[in-house]
Amino acid sequence: MRIDNFYKVKGEGFPLVLLHGNGENHRYFIHQIRYFSKYYKVYAIDTRGHGKSPRGDELLSIDLFAEDLYYFFERNNIEKANILGFSDGGNIALSFAIKYPYMVNKLVLNGANMFEKGIISKVQRKIRKAYIVEKYTHTEEGYKRAEILNLMINSPNISIESINKLKIETLIILGTRDLIKKDHVMLMHRKLKNSVLEYVEGDHFVAYKNFKIFNEKVRKFLV
Repeated sequence: MRIDNFYKVKGEGFPLVLLHGNGENHRYFIHQIRYFSKYYKVYAIDTRGHGKSPRGDELLSIDLFAEDLYYFFERNNIEKANILGFSDGGNIALSFAIKYPYMVNKLVLNGANMFEKGIISKVQRKIRKAYIVEKYTHTEEGYKRAEILNLMINSPNISIESINKLKIETLIILGTRDLIKKDHVMLMHRKLKNSVLEYVEGDHFVAYKNFKIFNEKVRKFLV
């Protein structure tokens, strides 16, 4: 079932689409909306089941979110855009680019992973524990939180073969103390033939916590 994603739009010019991470909403990108709207028409989207976007009836998945993004492009008459995705948003962006490469100009992947083992084991164990706790609270809110957490346990499932075919210019950004494994990101970098890898001082949330450096690197790449 198609949904109409909630979104904020600001600025004029070539489209720049922002995709937040797991359990968040468009407000994660407050510093990017303010900065990049000086140069682009920025669309900051709430993913299905997040923020103010409806959940719909289907099982939540990265592939479903990528299809939602395709519909969002159609609904807003966006033929092609730059996409910046953080964490699960990066996974959505990558999945979308694999399926609809002609709709992506440049791609920015911040803290993204191709499959769940790309997350540091200690962190993955915490996610699984939180998932079990939420699932067995037997409350509606607990089930909702468990469903969102499950996205980091059983997805994404992006094949190395599929990204190896991508020719889109891609910037991969990783925090120096990120929860994504460095060797996993290096593998992604090697297989994305037209990619650049940059590190920003900080943890997984560098776009929010170290936004000046982050924004400078993204702006330099997009120009």
